[in-house]
Amino acid sequence: MAFHPHMQSWTQGLEVVGDLRLKIFDGAIADLWDVNCLPFAHGEYVSHAPRLVVVMGQTGNGQMEILADPSDRLAADERCNRLAFIPAGYKVWSRIENLNQLSHLDVHFDTRSISSKLGDDFDPSIVDVPRLSFTDDRLLALARLVADECGAQTPLHDLYGDSLICALFIAFAGIQPKQICHKGHLSAHHLRKAIEFLEDNYDEPVRLAELASLTGLSPAYFCHVFKLTTGMPPHRWQMRVRVNRSKHLLENPDRSLSSIAAETGFSDQAHFTRVFRKFTGTTPAAWRMSRIG
Repeated sequence: MAFHPHMQSWTQGLEVVGDLRLKIFDGAIADLWDVNCLPFAHGEYVSHAPRLVVVMGQTGNGQMEILADPSDRLAADERCNRLAFIPAGYKVWSRIENLNQLSHLDVHFDTRSISSKLGDDFDPSIVDVPRLSFTDDRLLALARLVADECGAQTPLHDLYGDSLICALFIAFAGIQPKQICHKGHLSAHHLRKAIEFLEDNYDEPVRLAELASLTGLSPAYFCHVFKLTTGMPPHRWQMRVRVNRSKHLLENPDRSLSSIAAETGFSDQAHFTRVFRKFTGTTPAAWRMSRIG
């Protein structure tokens, strides 16, 4: 069966310029888009395949944000980042502000094909972890070469493009040679450093790269072994820390839910309520009532 990402999208304020430039590789489908951006352009997207989104160029002083929740905002230092990785079936929203034109590359990975090439080196959990705002010079360089193939009137041999896709995925996943690849779980020392960092910075956005730098692992591989060791990815661990901290504050009936949300690092009360319910099965207000009446 031929690979197809089955991308579903809804956009407003975006106008495609020229023809879509699409290239089918062994391991991915890549498409290169140029769009004109009206004020407050936005969209909603979900795909059946994991994909890497790369901002190739833009005109204007603004940015495109890719978000897990349409009410969220990126931290100021994340808005200049040009890469996002979105797992299969993971709905995201885009928000584009102060841009006139935007060029972006979408690489939809065929995990079945990539798995057959990498064998035991392919870890399926790598493509289950969203990274909605990051930058990596090596990935950007590879993405530019992939984009060139999408737009080329006379593309090079298929092996060239297929190798680029494989290299792009390996670089993203941080796959290392077996003889130097870290095995198994995080050591007690590295786990303690990562958890202490998450707990000390529970109310701030924590980048995966920051955590990985504490252990010397690549961000993707660190996320994998952290989940193996703890049973959850780092972001979920941090959310659990926030929820636990909020429970202590909820025991004070004089504290408003909005102030507790702000103190524990949530973007707003709605975000606080949504995450709290995921961990406890109830809302902060109902949890408070059950505790203090």
